[in-house]
Amino acid sequence: MAALLVAGFTYSQTKEEVDLFQAAFGMEKKALVAENIKLDGAQEDAFWTLYDEYEVTRKEYGKKRLELWTQYAKTYKTMTGEEADAWVKQVMELQVSTDKLIRTYYNKIKKAVNPIVATQFYQIENYIITAIRMEIQEEMPLINEK
Repeated sequence: MAALLVAGFTYSQTKEEVDLFQAAFGMEKKALVAENIKLDGAQEDAFWTLYDEYEVTRKEYGKKRLELWTQYAKTYKTMTGEEADAWVKQVMELQVSTDKLIRTYYNKIKKAVNPIVATQFYQIENYIITAIRMEIQEEMPLINEK
């Protein structure tokens, strides 16, 4: 039962990542960012250009993360120690890559717009990522759970 729940939950995310975000926050991601970061004129153009660039790579990482969770959902009851270790290493590497991406765009936004907007970007992205990770974790059974 848990495997079906996890598989269904994970499949719905791979089909449409937006659904999970909207379920968690009640709006689209860009709308949430726009609601919380107030910009004017040149700041707005610079920020949204960088944000759209960021989102391209973030979405690629999101797909990889969802592929890993799908893999887990299909195999968690039968994973060997080596398979579990390999899976965790991939998850950790992806988390490091995601953190590095946020750091990179924090610095780009700080330079192109200002440190306050960059900090707001950092705070919002970390909040969103943490909330989504928690949502996924709450649905995922422990390995070899009976």
